[in-house]
Amino acid sequence: MRSLRRASPQEIIRTMRTIFVALLVCLTASLLYPAETPATALLVLSKGAHALFIVDPATLKVVGRVPSGPDPHEVAASGDGKLAYISNYGGGAFHTITVVDLVRQRNLPIIELGPLTGPHGLQFAGGKLWFTAEGAKVIGSYDPSANKVDWVLGTGQNRTHMIFVAADLQHIITSNVSSGSMTLIEKSTARRGPGPPRADWDETMIPVGNGAEGFDVSPDGRQIWAANAQDGTISIIDAAAKKVVRTLDANVRGANRLKFTPDGKLVFVSTLGGPELAIFDAASGQSVKRVNIGRGAAGILMQPDGARAFVACTPDDYVTIINLKTLEVAGHIEAGKQPDGLAWAVRR
Repeated sequence: MRSLRRASPQEIIRTMRTIFVALLVCLTASLLYPAETPATALLVLSKGAHALFIVDPATLKVVGRVPSGPDPHEVAASGDGKLAYISNYGGGAFHTITVVDLVRQRNLPIIELGPLTGPHGLQFAGGKLWFTAEGAKVIGSYDPSANKVDWVLGTGQNRTHMIFVAADLQHIITSNVSSGSMTLIEKSTARRGPGPPRADWDETMIPVGNGAEGFDVSPDGRQIWAANAQDGTISIIDAAAKKVVRTLDANVRGANRLKFTPDGKLVFVSTLGGPELAIFDAASGQSVKRVNIGRGAAGILMQPDGARAFVACTPDDYVTIINLKTLEVAGHIEAGKQPDGLAWAVRR
């Protein structure tokens, strides 16, 4: 029987070098060619990494990462799911919105807002990007087809922060943190001079609690719930009557975001001031459960089919997954340091 020849030191070195080069090539390829963005993608904005992380909601794995610009806070996807828009907040001082091509996973030219400083809340509706600009005390819309801001409206309120735009584009709602108010803005017509009536907007300012920030509109459109961070209360507004009809002593100091479940039965409130996610019954206003999710939380995103909720636990550097049937923690996603804004991108 022929004995096996022992490899020489030079041969061992050459073999190890070949393996190292192969591994390096694979690693480089994975960096240069990230995984494809899924048709339905979960977008996670990382304030600590200054990046937008693209997550496959089926596998809960990060498939892409794109620079977000400075101090990113909120993110919204275009109607066709191909672009993402990121507000660069800067505590009310910055004036850009970063644009990301989600298909190619790369940055596109930024949107320069000039004097409209402190962009924060974002929503894409009616083919346009709607935004708040805290420093200028305004809301506005950006038309991607014309590549320009085509409309601006002042609120006269301090720290106009988050925004909701109805699907029919007939009314808009904002929260105004330092003024402790909500603004309801309704489209109308006004006659100016002898010409035909022109489109106009009517504003109603509704006082709520101190530090009103996170809010949501019930799926049936009848109520607006606003979480008041400084008071720890929740103001419930009758949308038709345009007034607060109930204030819940909710113990949600430091409240950051508030979201209805897709069926409208429950309301989730995150807070940066404590470890619990607070859950309330929408019909009765009673506390249902408090779920320990970490040291604090910000963005909340509901899965449209009502199966899961995603909560950005900013101090803990992960996104918590909540099972909406059991109201228990179902897992975590690691997508950069200090996650905050969350959004869905559905490619059409």
